[in-house]
Parts: sequence; C-alpha cells; structure tokens
Amino acid sequence: MSQNDTEVADVSAFVDLTQHEIQALKTRYNLADAHTHQAQSPSQDKIVSRLPDLWYEAENDQQAHFEQRFLDAFFRLHRQPTANAMRKTMLSYSASVSTMVAAMYLRAHDKSVSLIEPCFDNLVDLLKKMQVPLAALDEKNLHDCGSIYERLTEAVTTEAIYLVDPNNPTGFSLLKDGRAGFAELLRYCRDHDKILVIDFCFASFALADGRFDRFDIYRMLEDSGVTYMAIEDTGKTWPVQDAKAAMITVSEDIRDEVYNIHTAVLLNVSPFVLNLLTHYVEDSITDEFASVREVISANREAAKEALSGTVLEYVEPVVHTSVAWFRIGRQDLTATKLQARLFDDEVYVLPGTYFYWNTPDNGERYIRIALAREPEMFAAAMRVMREALIRHES
Repeated sequence: MSQNDTEVADVSAFVDLTQHEIQALKTRYNLADAHTHQAQSPSQDKIVSRLPDLWYEAENDQQAHFEQRFLDAFFRLHRQPTANAMRKTMLSYSASVSTMVAAMYLRAHDKSVSLIEPCFDNLVDLLKKMQVPLAALDEKNLHDCGSIYERLTEAVTTEAIYLVDPNNPTGFSLLKDGRAGFAELLRYCRDHDKILVIDFCFASFALADGRFDRFDIYRMLEDSGVTYMAIEDTGKTWPVQDAKAAMITVSEDIRDEVYNIHTAVLLNVSPFVLNLLTHYVEDSITDEFASVREVISANREAAKEALSGTVLEYVEPVVHTSVAWFRIGRQDLTATKLQARLFDDEVYVLPGTYFYWNTPDNGERYIRIALAREPEMFAAAMRVMREALIRHES
C-alpha cells in the first residue's frame, strides 16, 4: 500500500456509492465511478486546443444561442427529432439536479414511486431526501416483453414508476424488444394512470453499441398521453473533466409546473460548457461514436479476459454500457468482503449491495467495474485484480 488516504479509510463506514467513489478517486486503480477518465481522441484533442476560442465565442453570443445549438446537436445524435422540435427541454448542470426537480414535483403532489432495483443509489437518496415514498420495482418485471403489462399490474402499488434505461449497473434495456417493450410500459401507465419518470443517462451507449436503433421515444411518449418526465445527461459519455449538462423533458400537462420548479433551482448552464459539449457531440456524430465505443469495448474485453477463470463471472448486458457487472461465483464470498480485499491492493470496485437498495443481501453477489478509463491503466488494474483474486483463492 502507498502512504495515502487509502491506507486508513474505513470503506465499511461509507453510507452510499458516492462516498465510495470519492475514496476511489484517491486510489491507484479507480474502477468505481462511471464518469469518463479516458484520454482524448485525436479529434477531441483538436477541440481542447481551441478552448480559448470556445471561451470567447461563449462571451460573444446570447445564452439562448448556445442552449439551442447544444440541444439541436444532442437530440440529432440521439435520433430524437420530436424532443428537439418541441422546444421544451430544460437544461441543468447534472442529472442529479434534474432528478431533484422531478422529485420536487412528485413530492408536491404526494406521489409515491416504484423505483427500479437495482439502480445507482443516489436516485434513492435524492427521492428519500425529498420525502418521496418509495417502493422497489424488480427489474425482472421488465425482462419479458410479453408479460410486462401483467407483471407491472401485479407489482406496482404506487402512483409513479421510475426507470433507468439502459439500467446502471446491469445494462438491461427495453430496447431488446424494439418499440414493443416501451409500448407495453406506456400502455400500462396510460391504463393505470401512472406517472412515468425515465432516466436515459446511459442511452448514448445504446447508440454506440450498434445493435440497437434508438427510435423516436419522445414521439411515443407524446402520443401515449402519459404524464412523463424524461432525464438525459452527457456526463457518462465524453472525457470533458466533468463539464457536463443534463436535460429534463416533460409532458405538456405538467410542463408549466415543472418549469416553475426548475427556475427555482437554477438560472442557466454555463454557455462555455454548452459550447464545449456541442463540439464533442458533433465529433461523435462525425465519427459515429468511435471514440466512445472503442475505449469501452477494449476495456470490456480486457476485463472479461483477465477475470476469466476467477471467482468473478461476467454478466452479459442487453446494452454494452460503460460499466461491467460481475457475479461472484462463490457463496462464501460477499461483495463487501471482495471489495475490501481488492482495496488492499489499491483496486477500487463498487459492491452490488448499494445498487440493491431495498434488498442489499441480493447485491452481495455482484460487483461493478467502470470501463471508461485509459486502456493502459485499465489493463494494469486488471492484472493486479486477477493476481489478487487468484492469491485470495489459494
């Protein structure tokens, strides 16, 4: 161990995944947070070289210009013409801020929420701190398109449903059934008068995956007549030192009220950040997500190869997102114990317990590894991790 904060940290005392991620930032091999830590691609380097120009451009035009140019590019990349044409998307600094806005609306109307499990636990924390009553909705209820309607009818006892698609950490997505899965979800919400909140923050990886066509989901949402709030984000996609933006788009029936909540939270996102992000989005349009896809794919294969034959079993996702989900193959080894062992070797992964926010014992069977890392560093981390796993097995 090096003589740093990792030596004395009591990771067992942390209360949420973000606290683990903060500690991981001090650790040699940080495989915890899903933020982007890879280097720039050659075309992205050219954007960085123009930072002074982007700064002065942001000084010399109106805020509205940079907002609309960013949204035009973002929704064009994501193939969402309806969202762009509606001109009602509200921008914020992060998905957490957009989630707070959604939670404030739900709390103001005393709405209870069925939240997907597993999921990243800051969704749970934000909703709880906004005093929104929560119930867990097992992701498995969505796995079979033919039974989604019936399973939701049996499982949901709340006024709202909160999903993440693709899901973090599992990579599950209703996209596996094309439009049919979303159609069943919307049919259920319409028939049973449920509010739908859906987090699309990992949706860029469905585009990068290449096996899926991200159709115009906002057209489906609008045509369904369902009350909805949809959240998007740039933070998991491009290596921009956490200079990010998030979006929330809502159905017309709640638009004015959510707008009033949103303006109580913030005025605007930095025009410089929006200008910078627009160039990264346009770059991904040009290279068809190659800069994002190639790093994630290389690291995913490196992880699968390095950890093959160890106690960890790779769980194949529906969508290849920027995280990998591994099942622990030994019943006597928990995620909590495994994380502590790897931490001794300065490898920081996340235990599944926090993702299974309602049934943490189920999460003791899993760990999550972040893939958005520089491949050389990631390969070194995999070597250390494999050696540690084999050593602990012996």
